[in-house]
Amino acid sequence: MRNEYLSLLPGLLVLLLLLMGLAAQKSKPCARWCPANSSCVNGTACRCAPGFSSSSGEIFTNPLESCDDINECGPPLLVSCGKFADCQNTEGDYHCTCMKGLVLISGGKTFRIARENTCRDVNECASRRNPCHSSTHCFNLVGTYECRCRPGWKPIPGSPNGPNNTVCEDVDECSSGQHQCHNSTFCVNTVDSYTCDCRQGWVPKSGFRNEQNTTICEAPAEIFPTWTAPPGIKSQRLSHFFNKIHDLGRNFSSALVQGTIQDLVQELGDLLETPGDLETLPHSEQHFVATSLLFGLENVLRGLSKALPNGPLTFSSSAGTELSLEVQKQGCRNITFIQNQTKMMLTWDTVHDSGDSGPTVVGLLSTPGMSKFLAEGPLILNTEQQAVLHETPQGMMQEVSPVLLSDVVSAFISNKDTQNLRSSVTFVFQHSLIPEPRKKVYCVFWEHGQNGSGHWATRGCRMVGTIHNSTTCQCTHLSIFAVLMAHDDVQEKDPALTMITYVGLSLSLLCLFLAALTFLLCKAIQNTSTSLHLQLSLCLFLAHLLFLTAIDRTEIKVLCAIIAGALHYLYLASFTWMLLEGLHLFLTARNLMVVNYSSVNRFTKKLMFPVGYGVPAVIVVISAASRPHLYGTPTSCWLQREKGFKWGFLGPVCAIISVNLTFFLMTLWILKSKLSSLNSDVSTLQNTRMLTFKATAQLFILGCTWCLGILQVGWATDIMAYLFTIINSLQGVFIFLVYCLLSQQVREQYRKWFKGIKKIGAVSEKYTLSSRAMSDACKDSEI
Repeated sequence: MRNEYLSLLPGLLVLLLLLMGLAAQKSKPCARWCPANSSCVNGTACRCAPGFSSSSGEIFTNPLESCDDINECGPPLLVSCGKFADCQNTEGDYHCTCMKGLVLISGGKTFRIARENTCRDVNECASRRNPCHSSTHCFNLVGTYECRCRPGWKPIPGSPNGPNNTVCEDVDECSSGQHQCHNSTFCVNTVDSYTCDCRQGWVPKSGFRNEQNTTICEAPAEIFPTWTAPPGIKSQRLSHFFNKIHDLGRNFSSALVQGTIQDLVQELGDLLETPGDLETLPHSEQHFVATSLLFGLENVLRGLSKALPNGPLTFSSSAGTELSLEVQKQGCRNITFIQNQTKMMLTWDTVHDSGDSGPTVVGLLSTPGMSKFLAEGPLILNTEQQAVLHETPQGMMQEVSPVLLSDVVSAFISNKDTQNLRSSVTFVFQHSLIPEPRKKVYCVFWEHGQNGSGHWATRGCRMVGTIHNSTTCQCTHLSIFAVLMAHDDVQEKDPALTMITYVGLSLSLLCLFLAALTFLLCKAIQNTSTSLHLQLSLCLFLAHLLFLTAIDRTEIKVLCAIIAGALHYLYLASFTWMLLEGLHLFLTARNLMVVNYSSVNRFTKKLMFPVGYGVPAVIVVISAASRPHLYGTPTSCWLQREKGFKWGFLGPVCAIISVNLTFFLMTLWILKSKLSSLNSDVSTLQNTRMLTFKATAQLFILGCTWCLGILQVGWATDIMAYLFTIINSLQGVFIFLVYCLLSQQVREQYRKWFKGIKKIGAVSEKYTLSSRAMSDACKDSEI
């Protein structure tokens, strides 16, 4: 068997070689240039893989071609995914997914063909999935959802109108004007809606329901309050004014409320511009009228404001009276009224009453013409201010005479109770008069008195600051406001000036007393000139003594008025005698040129007593007869400033100072001419020095230095105040120095008196010694 297999082996090898030859003849070489995503077909062709194709089709022979992905999802769409599904192409393939907001029932993510489509909607608004803001409402849609604002709400400004980030806010139909309320009602915004309510004091009209669009209200009969003239005031002009007011009340209708308010403002402006016989009334009655006008008009405006529409309103008269109103239901913004001379600032929460269902009205009435009636109104300071300014006991209330700087304004709201506001109201007053140095500025209000009149008060108001002609005030209540400037008599006392005044006047009293005794007892110097000196000394002594002891006796008004009248007379008499001193000095100097003294003495004796005591008496009698109530102020027994009453003293004083200064200068000129003609020996030079000193001292004696009081202005106020006080309080010292101590005759008389006093003392001592010796001798004899 083995040999048989071996014999067949060569034949098998030949057969294998033949088969391999045939296979080699059939196979051909494969193309090596086939691109990516393809396979070789033969040496000249390639085939694209499934899901890819070339521009020539599936098989291509061009080496430059490539196999690109076939987009089964189109367009054109080559496959169908079914309803609510999207085709997603992939490289060489594709798959189907449910649209956003839908999912497969099987829970899978993808599928291949439409028959596998089981997509269904997802409810994003389900309680646990709700993606919307709490201010919106979620609406589910097929495949998506929407966040919509509820009825009566709107997207907030700047909020994107998208499903996930829409934020809504309530629509204020009232402020936006989208409401349908009747004009007899006012709109009140509510969440999602609004209501139409009747104004305060108004009632729904019969037959109309109190709903959004059907509410109609009617005004009560008393919307125009009764406003009558103040009793006891007799004035045709005031009666004519109130007749017109009554006509406005009778013809009033809520539809014409703005016209009625304009007529009210115009009538008040006309009354203040042409007050007629009101100006002739006494001050107390003028204050009574002003109080009635201001508070009465406030009451009427509160009633009429119930019929006003919401928003700002302005009314003005041709005479300058101006009314600004703001009508609102509620708010938290700042309210600012700006008028010609006044600015008022407050927050709405300050005046709005949360318990009031109706709108709140804020008003500011500016009445420039009212100043003439209230300018002389008394000012009552609170206890703290009096303690600082007057050093009076804390419990004492005093009245102060002020100067009105600003317009009179009235601030009010619909609520009558405004005594304790939540926060302060700020007022900025403009005034043409700049406050003077060392004078106090007050923020005040006009307080209604129990007798129907009133007065200025400072309670609840404080001054924030004054810059030039602008003053800022803050008050915790609403009323009738203004800015006042107090006079010198209410400014803070300077302790140094007070001490200088008392010390200087005390020294002057002592010197004037000694001078008067000298002029009376020293017969060697008695002549016309001495008589002038004596009368001047007596008048100044009495005036200074009364000033020191009684200037502050203001407790009893009648006594204070008498003291003021006596001071008025004594100081005027003192200045009149200073005038006679100046006249006598000038006539004496002029007659020195002709050495004629008799004519001077005769002329002076004729004028001396009638002028010295008569002229001041005439001035005081005329002043007291015309306006006796102006003698005595609330803080001192002196003349009041009202209507220039102080010029009953200042006028004659200024005239006397001017005349005496002229006499003094003319006297110096005459003496200079006389001295220039004398020989300049030693005695003449000594006399010249003495005469020059006496001439300079005459400036103080003749009262010329009182002009320093006029120079107390600006930066020199303090300096001039000290000079004025020091020099004029020592006027009596100068009189004693010049007319007594520097007079050789008086000094000789003083020496004689001193010698006589010493001699009397020596005799008295000798008598005392002799009496004692006799007493001792008697005792010895008894022993």
